[in-house]
Amino acid sequence: MALLDKLPGHLFSTRGWGLLSAGIISLLCAQIMGRRDLLTLGVLLIVLPLISLAGIRVLKPKFQIYREFNPSSVETSSTTTVRLAVARSGIGAGRVIMEERLPPRFGESPAFRFPAKSAAGGTSRYEYHLRSGKRGQFVIGPVTAEFTDPFGLSLHRHSIDDGDTLTVTPAAVELPVTGLAGARGNDGITATRIRANPSDDDVMTREYRHGDPMRRVHWPATARHGALMVRQEESVTTPEATIILDQRFVAFSSGFGSVFSPGDDGHELASSETFEWAVVAAMSISAHLAERNYSLRFLDAGGDPAFLHSPSAPAPEAEEYNGAGGLQSIAESLAAIHLSGPHHARRDHDASHRDHAAAQDSGPKPFDDQLMDKLSAHRLRGPVLAVLGRISLAEARALAPAAGFGANAFAMVVADKPGECHDVLEALRSGGWRAVAVDATASLRAAWSYFDEGDAAVATAAADVRRGAGVAR
Repeated sequence: MALLDKLPGHLFSTRGWGLLSAGIISLLCAQIMGRRDLLTLGVLLIVLPLISLAGIRVLKPKFQIYREFNPSSVETSSTTTVRLAVARSGIGAGRVIMEERLPPRFGESPAFRFPAKSAAGGTSRYEYHLRSGKRGQFVIGPVTAEFTDPFGLSLHRHSIDDGDTLTVTPAAVELPVTGLAGARGNDGITATRIRANPSDDDVMTREYRHGDPMRRVHWPATARHGALMVRQEESVTTPEATIILDQRFVAFSSGFGSVFSPGDDGHELASSETFEWAVVAAMSISAHLAERNYSLRFLDAGGDPAFLHSPSAPAPEAEEYNGAGGLQSIAESLAAIHLSGPHHARRDHDASHRDHAAAQDSGPKPFDDQLMDKLSAHRLRGPVLAVLGRISLAEARALAPAAGFGANAFAMVVADKPGECHDVLEALRSGGWRAVAVDATASLRAAWSYFDEGDAAVATAAADVRRGAGVAR
């Protein structure tokens, strides 16, 4: 019996291996003793398990699987409930042990018996919980089952569905209330003048109408048109914000081993600790502004839609997002967003700057005219916020004029060594940006507060540095 336990268990059961062993012994005895009856018995004992093995692979039992996630997408470190409904759709008998295949990060795969004791209408229902500490898209399933023939001689495990994809979105950090909205206010309503023509005087004025108060007369426009012109009433519009999310491989990789691709469960995601910080920052800023009824626009460093290359994006070519539905779309798009561009391995720290420059030459330049044109199309309609990786001084100088297209401009530079970003920050500030450099251990709340509190936030950031959270002016 101990010998039988060592034989492969995915082809035959212990009974099946026993029959095969007995058949082989019968054949040997028939050869030695010259007995035809032992020969017939040996052939029968060998053929019977083989026939059962072929039959169970050809005549597979059929099932229908319905899998539901509640919620359908879940934030990191939060729990989603998985509900399974299993029904037999073909001929079959007996109880079956089924298993739900899970990526290794979710722990041990759950196993259950079919049919369940509480099965109703031929459908068995099961429920379990999942939680992931990292964002991404993960295939949950398939459900596999091990079947045996009516005689219990052979075994066969096969998948009875294809599995479903669970989307794990980055969890937003609650940001402190600040005055970053500037003149547009934090109440989600803003008064703006409609601008459709080159002349602001012409756009902001109209002909005088009976009853208009004289205090609204626009004298320069009156002199130009030769008739009384008054200022138009201001229109109420939704405030807007543009978020630039840098996702270039060269901007978030410096030093050996700084970029990882967690593929232990078949889920490849080119990322790094600094990029993960940037993703959480983008999610948090989006949630913070969406709560204040901002319409959000997402662009990458080249001016393309920020989620154009995200496998999890519901609408990859979209740039504008509004309301709760828009925020959910942003969260799902950020779930599997990854670093893009040339993947240059860093052999040593001293060569990182040389590799960075070489990578820049091999692709389109960031922060060029395409990005500026996109920002110019929504000129002064709201703040511009940039979440950047390690950028060069030349790139900072190219981005600096973009501050003029926003009512306010804020930049977070996420780098391994924020203390080395002084020249970059000064270049951005010279163009009108409020800029701060952080590392992957920095407090997002402290970095956000810096924009509003200035020097007071720097003192707070210094305390964070002593606790291991790096923020640099």
